[in-house]
Amino acid sequence: MKRSNWRLFKQLIAVGLMLVCSGVSADLPGVINQVRPSVVAVGTVQPTRSPRSVFLGTGFGVGGGRHVITNMHVIPDKIDFQRKESIAVFSGRGKNAKVHTAELVARDDDHDLALLEIQGQPLTALKIGNSDGVREGEEYAFTGFPIGMVLGLYPVTHRGIISAVTPIVIPSTSADRLSASQIRRMRNPYTVFQLDAIAYPGNSGSPLYDTNTGRVVGVINSVFVKQTKETVLSAPSGISYAIPAQYVTRLLQKAGISK
Repeated sequence: MKRSNWRLFKQLIAVGLMLVCSGVSADLPGVINQVRPSVVAVGTVQPTRSPRSVFLGTGFGVGGGRHVITNMHVIPDKIDFQRKESIAVFSGRGKNAKVHTAELVARDDDHDLALLEIQGQPLTALKIGNSDGVREGEEYAFTGFPIGMVLGLYPVTHRGIISAVTPIVIPSTSADRLSASQIRRMRNPYTVFQLDAIAYPGNSGSPLYDTNTGRVVGVINSVFVKQTKETVLSAPSGISYAIPAQYVTRLLQKAGISK
């Protein structure tokens, strides 16, 4: 091998090692393209309403593609069935979006997760990874629809590190400072992933995934967790959270669906 070629070869090896050691994906755009078809908006449709469609959050396809995971708080408490309102999942992008009517088939209120079953053509399903192996300092990405209908049906990807694996409830120094939601969640404590990337209400339900494999390790939650952890804050903190994917696996098992 010529000396110039050998020097170039060593430089390429060095760059590869830097990428591996830093945990940065060498092909994040490719992983995003792999994940994006599975990411959907979740909301409602009503033929007589204006606007007919309303986006309330994000979700992603699982199992065989006929089921979607999202946050439970994304689903409205009341659906006006008399006026033909229904839960809906919106796949695709922009004007090419498709509407799938959906039904809530399973829920996990403790972890704010909902499982929907959709009608029509199945989605591309994402694989659920091992959230027990997530470590602080590792890099992950999430794709969803921040601010819902304001930005339209164009998925947006954010990237950040796991800043902390932290309890969902931070103990208060005084019992009278605990909210009702904090008290409820203290009865069934668990840890969540804290991220240094900003998520917005429309991101609720977005998949948090490995930037190298696209496997889902968590579900972004910008409302449910913050109500518990950040009740003392009057302004957005720039901190985001995700529910570990192990609870998605449990919900799928409960519903008899292979992950």
